[in-house]
Amino acid sequence: MKVLGIESSCDETAAAVVEDGHTIISNVIATQIPFHQIYNGVVPELASRKHAEWILPVVRNALEEAHLTLNDIDAVAATSRPGLMGSLLVGLTFGKTLAWTLNKPFIAVNHMLGHMYAAHLANDIQYPYLGLLVSGGHSIICRVNNFDDIEVLGTTIDDAVGEAFDKVAKFYGLGYPGGVIIDNLAKKGCADAAHFPVPTLKGDDHRYDVSYSGLKTAVINQLDQFWNPDYPKTNENIAAAFQETAVKILLSRLFRAVEDTGLTTVVAGGGVAANSRLRSMLAEHSEINCIFPPLKLCTDNGAMIAGVGYHYLKRGETSPITTTASARIPAFRRGLARNRQ
Repeated sequence: MKVLGIESSCDETAAAVVEDGHTIISNVIATQIPFHQIYNGVVPELASRKHAEWILPVVRNALEEAHLTLNDIDAVAATSRPGLMGSLLVGLTFGKTLAWTLNKPFIAVNHMLGHMYAAHLANDIQYPYLGLLVSGGHSIICRVNNFDDIEVLGTTIDDAVGEAFDKVAKFYGLGYPGGVIIDNLAKKGCADAAHFPVPTLKGDDHRYDVSYSGLKTAVINQLDQFWNPDYPKTNENIAAAFQETAVKILLSRLFRAVEDTGLTTVVAGGGVAANSRLRSMLAEHSEINCIFPPLKLCTDNGAMIAGVGYHYLKRGETSPITTTASARIPAFRRGLARNRQ
């Protein structure tokens, strides 16, 4: 079965065709980064307008790249939550309309389930495993029992890891998107230039939770307090020291989850899963089998949405045409996230 997946939750307009949930036939991503760089972040109104402008040509390109027509598509899947409301509505409305016009099944997909599934598009992965969902809006450590059965063990109590990267980059005038820029600068700097504190969250309720507000404050407002005077205060050194601590915070909780659950397979997803230091630090632990998506599948893309959509279709589950968008998914704070919408 061939599923057309549409993703427009933030600032990428994306469409892809995936066969049987694993074979990517096409994957087209139109990024809006150049339009948002001057603002050092995503402007919601601008993002939704660009989605409205690009959605049709992006879907056309995905079909052309796959050498298929709309008649060859078995179903349409689109992101319904979470994300920027205006952006979500563009892709979701387009997907529903297309499915209704073609009399094809429609599947609404939870964006976070898509990120967790992305690595499956390039790897044969067995359930259960530990999931690491890290992006500009989320920092989640979870137990993944199936493609739509995710038990959240821990998350951020304040800033997400990707958000911290962007805010630090903005303060120092490094540019946008902050995660990529800091990653590249850090390769030229020294992580020992500063030793920032790793937060300690007390109580069983926070055993796997992370916090990035304190680290962000230390890097922006208290740099002198933690700086090693043997190193110059260059952007490269600041980036390296910040990134090292940011990754250590995340991995300290992940390793705790590995020890407690006995699950030694970790699957990463989300934009921060592309971070080179995160990948290298996990690779140092041979006792953990860590699986990352290809770099192109770490960012928002239609292939991950189509992949999840296929499994719902295979199970005989579709979404009503009345399905609407939602900016948030409160169920992801704790417990199971079985609701794709």
